[in-house]
Amino acid sequence: MASRPPPRFVVRPHDASVGRRRLWLGAAWAASLLIVGLVVGSIAHHGTPAATEERQLKALTRQNNDLQQQVANLQRAGQVADIANRSLRKTLSSREEEISGLRADLGFYARLTGGDAQREGLKVQEIRLQPVDHSHAWNLTLSLTQNAKRGDDVTGNATVSVEGLRGEKVVQLDWPALGDTAHRDGIPFRFKYFQQLQSTIVLPADFRPTRLIIKVQPAGDDPVTRAVAWGEALSGHLTPTQGEQDAQP
Repeated sequence: MASRPPPRFVVRPHDASVGRRRLWLGAAWAASLLIVGLVVGSIAHHGTPAATEERQLKALTRQNNDLQQQVANLQRAGQVADIANRSLRKTLSSREEEISGLRADLGFYARLTGGDAQREGLKVQEIRLQPVDHSHAWNLTLSLTQNAKRGDDVTGNATVSVEGLRGEKVVQLDWPALGDTAHRDGIPFRFKYFQQLQSTIVLPADFRPTRLIIKVQPAGDDPVTRAVAWGEALSGHLTPTQGEQDAQP
């Protein structure tokens, strides 16, 4: 009897549990892929804490650099403004001194020439003081004028007194106490139009001067006096419109 060939198909009973296990494994694998994708996406979108801190540090560094640059710009602008202001104040001071000098010169020549004015007599035109370094001495310059229309020489002597404070008392130092031994009777003058007189006076160390009193005594005429604040005498260039006016007793 001939043998039977093996069958091509074998029918086995279906195991439902194996199918379920495979289904769960597939679902778990898909879920793990989804979770990994979400985590990677979140990291890519938000970055790690270290990366976030690094970005914040870079942003703060840029902001700090910008603020430092703004401060530097403001400092440079302030320095430029200060230099410009100092230069302007120096220029204004120079112009004021120049104007003051021109006014003094104008007053001097107007006084000298007389113009259409009446014939006038002797006048103290300018008083100037300059300190002598490392001492209590002061160089004194007096400018005397008379109207050119007068036409006659004028002679005489000029003396100076200084008012001030010594301790708590107001005192006046007259010419003999000011130390000019070369001109004990006063500074002599002789001129037709104008003359500059010079002398050196010495003040006590504890004396604080406040005012100068100049007395000019022409020969055969009434004296001319002028009182000027010490500070004005230091600035010089006094004109008849500045300080106290001449007084003729």
